[in-house]
Amino acid sequence: MIVGGFAVGKTTLVRSVSEIRPLSTEETMTQAGIGIDETSGVGGKSTTTVAFDFGRITLDERLVLYLFGAPGQERFWFVWDQLFAGSLGAVVLVDSRRLADSWYAIDRLEDHGMPFIVARNNFGEPKHTLAQVRDALDLSPEVPLVDCDARDRNASKAVLVELVEHLYALSSAREATS
Repeated sequence: MIVGGFAVGKTTLVRSVSEIRPLSTEETMTQAGIGIDETSGVGGKSTTTVAFDFGRITLDERLVLYLFGAPGQERFWFVWDQLFAGSLGAVVLVDSRRLADSWYAIDRLEDHGMPFIVARNNFGEPKHTLAQVRDALDLSPEVPLVDCDARDRNASKAVLVELVEHLYALSSAREATS
């Protein structure tokens, strides 16, 4: 799962890293969304995801990640529960210029008990350090926090590798205590 607020780069991340042509449900934003979708701070955005994005990346001959990019606007959050079913973990993509937009995603993942990492998508020069982002989001030290540029395939792959390594570490820790 790739989750986060509106216009943080979820579709861009799926597109940049998918080895297949991604399924995208991006549609042109219309006048009907005025007053419903919060677009401040995202000037120039003309499309939005209305269901989900889907992509795939093969990690090795036995391990394939299926990527689901969730829509960010509040009116589409009901889709998230369906996307959570069967998911092993998530990436919360954040824009440090609009950190408050990340709270819902983090809260939902914590409520579902789903492991996650946080990736700060850099839009130009970051205004906050990763430590400041961690403090602002009140992330526990166990939650990995990484930088990325969702437009860059290698940076997006590194985010997914971080998620897989985090999931593996959690699984190994559970096995050790069993």
